[in-house]
Amino acid sequence: QVQLVESGGGLVQAGGSLRLSCAASGRAFNGYAVGWFRQAPGMDREFVAAISWKDNSYADSVKGRFTVSRDDEKNTVYLQMNSLKPEDTAVYYCARGRHILGQIYRVASEYEYWGQGAQVTVSS
Repeated sequence: QVQLVESGGGLVQAGGSLRLSCAASGRAFNGYAVGWFRQAPGMDREFVAAISWKDNSYADSVKGRFTVSRDDEKNTVYLQMNSLKPEDTAVYYCARGRHILGQIYRVASEYEYWGQGAQVTVSS
Protein backbone atom coordinates (compact mmCIF):
# COMPACT_ATOMS: atom_id res chain seq x y z
CA GLN A 1 0.00 0.00 0.00
CA VAL A 2 1.35 3.40 -0.98
CA GLN A 3 1.41 5.97 1.79
CA LEU A 4 1.98 9.69 1.33
CA VAL A 5 2.75 12.06 4.19
CA GLU A 6 2.72 15.84 3.83
CA SER A 7 4.65 18.17 6.10
CA GLY A 8 5.68 21.81 6.25
CA GLY A 9 2.34 23.54 6.62
CA GLY A 10 1.74 26.32 9.09
CA LEU A 11 0.80 29.94 9.66
CA VAL A 12 2.57 32.68 7.73
CA GLN A 13 1.98 36.35 7.01
CA ALA A 14 1.05 37.54 3.56
CA GLY A 15 4.13 37.82 1.40
CA GLY A 16 5.89 35.03 3.27
CA SER A 17 7.01 31.59 2.14
CA LEU A 18 6.47 27.97 3.07
CA ARG A 19 7.74 24.71 1.64
CA LEU A 20 5.54 21.64 1.70
CA SER A 21 7.02 18.17 1.45
CA CYS A 22 5.30 14.98 0.38
CA ALA A 23 7.14 11.81 1.33
CA ALA A 24 6.17 8.45 -0.13
CA SER A 25 6.68 4.96 1.19
CA GLY A 26 9.15 2.84 -0.77
CA ARG A 27 9.87 4.02 -4.31
CA ALA A 28 6.25 4.91 -4.93
CA PHE A 29 6.98 8.09 -6.91
CA ASN A 30 9.44 6.75 -9.48
CA GLY A 31 8.00 7.33 -12.94
CA TYR A 32 4.67 8.69 -11.70
CA ALA A 33 3.21 12.16 -11.83
CA VAL A 34 2.65 13.76 -8.44
CA GLY A 35 0.10 16.50 -7.98
CA TRP A 36 -0.70 19.10 -5.36
CA PHE A 37 -4.29 20.11 -4.71
CA ARG A 38 -5.85 22.38 -2.12
CA GLN A 39 -9.23 22.75 -0.52
CA ALA A 40 -10.48 25.80 1.34
CA PRO A 41 -13.52 25.61 3.66
CA GLY A 42 -16.74 25.36 1.66
CA MET A 43 -14.86 25.10 -1.62
CA ASP A 44 -14.13 22.27 -4.03
CA ARG A 45 -10.69 20.71 -4.13
CA GLU A 46 -8.65 22.50 -6.78
CA PHE A 47 -5.51 21.75 -8.72
CA VAL A 48 -2.39 23.67 -7.69
CA ALA A 49 0.61 22.09 -9.40
CA ALA A 50 1.98 18.79 -10.63
CA ILE A 51 5.23 17.27 -11.77
CA SER A 52 5.80 14.24 -13.95
CA TRP A 53 8.93 12.40 -15.03
CA LYS A 54 9.42 15.03 -17.77
CA ASP A 55 7.21 18.07 -17.16
CA ASN A 56 5.41 20.25 -14.67
CA SER A 57 2.24 22.30 -14.63
CA TYR A 58 0.74 25.07 -12.50
CA ALA A 59 -2.65 26.63 -11.91
CA ASP A 60 -2.79 30.19 -13.17
CA SER A 61 -3.42 31.43 -9.63
CA VAL A 62 -0.02 30.21 -8.41
CA LYS A 63 2.13 30.46 -11.53
CA GLY A 64 5.26 32.46 -10.85
CA ARG A 65 4.87 32.11 -7.08
CA PHE A 66 4.90 28.33 -6.48
CA THR A 67 7.49 25.82 -7.65
CA VAL A 68 7.07 22.05 -7.64
CA SER A 69 10.14 19.80 -7.59
CA ARG A 70 10.98 16.18 -6.88
CA ASP A 71 13.81 14.14 -5.45
CA ASP A 72 13.25 10.53 -6.44
CA GLU A 73 16.25 9.37 -4.42
CA LYS A 74 14.45 10.63 -1.32
CA ASN A 75 10.99 9.63 -2.60
CA THR A 76 9.86 13.18 -1.90
CA VAL A 77 8.08 15.91 -3.84
CA TYR A 78 8.19 19.54 -2.74
CA LEU A 79 5.99 22.57 -3.21
CA GLN A 80 7.84 25.83 -2.60
CA MET A 81 5.30 28.59 -2.02
CA ASN A 82 6.47 32.20 -2.18
CA SER A 83 4.64 35.52 -2.04
CA LEU A 84 1.78 33.85 -0.24
CA LYS A 85 -1.62 35.52 -0.19
CA PRO A 86 -4.57 35.10 2.19
CA GLU A 87 -6.46 33.40 -0.63
CA ASP A 88 -3.85 30.62 -0.60
CA THR A 89 -5.21 29.53 2.78
CA ALA A 90 -6.37 25.91 2.47
CA VAL A 91 -5.56 22.32 3.28
CA TYR A 92 -2.96 21.15 0.77
CA TYR A 93 -2.89 17.56 -0.43
CA CYS A 94 -0.34 15.66 -2.46
CA ALA A 95 -1.37 12.74 -4.64
CA ARG A 96 0.23 10.19 -6.94
CA GLY A 97 -1.00 9.62 -10.45
CA ARG A 98 -2.56 6.37 -11.58
CA HIS A 99 -0.27 5.48 -14.47
CA ILE A 100 3.49 5.05 -14.61
CA LEU A 101 5.11 7.41 -17.12
CA GLY A 102 1.72 9.04 -17.39
CA GLN A 103 1.04 12.63 -18.30
CA ILE A 104 0.06 15.37 -15.91
CA TYR A 105 -3.64 15.72 -15.17
CA ARG A 106 -5.37 18.60 -13.42
CA VAL A 107 -8.33 16.60 -12.14
CA ALA A 108 -8.36 14.77 -8.83
CA SER A 109 -9.89 11.62 -10.30
CA GLU A 110 -6.64 10.89 -12.18
CA TYR A 111 -4.75 10.51 -8.91
CA GLU A 112 -4.86 7.26 -6.97
CA TYR A 113 -3.11 7.77 -3.64
CA TRP A 114 -3.51 10.81 -1.41
CA GLY A 115 -1.83 12.20 1.67
CA GLN A 116 -3.68 13.33 4.77
CA GLY A 117 -3.31 17.03 4.02
CA ALA A 118 -1.35 19.94 5.50
CA GLN A 119 -2.96 23.15 6.69
CA VAL A 120 -1.58 26.37 5.24
CA THR A 121 -2.90 29.61 6.73
CA VAL A 122 -1.88 33.00 5.38
CA SER A 123 -2.76 36.02 7.50
CA SER A 124 -3.26 39.48 6.03
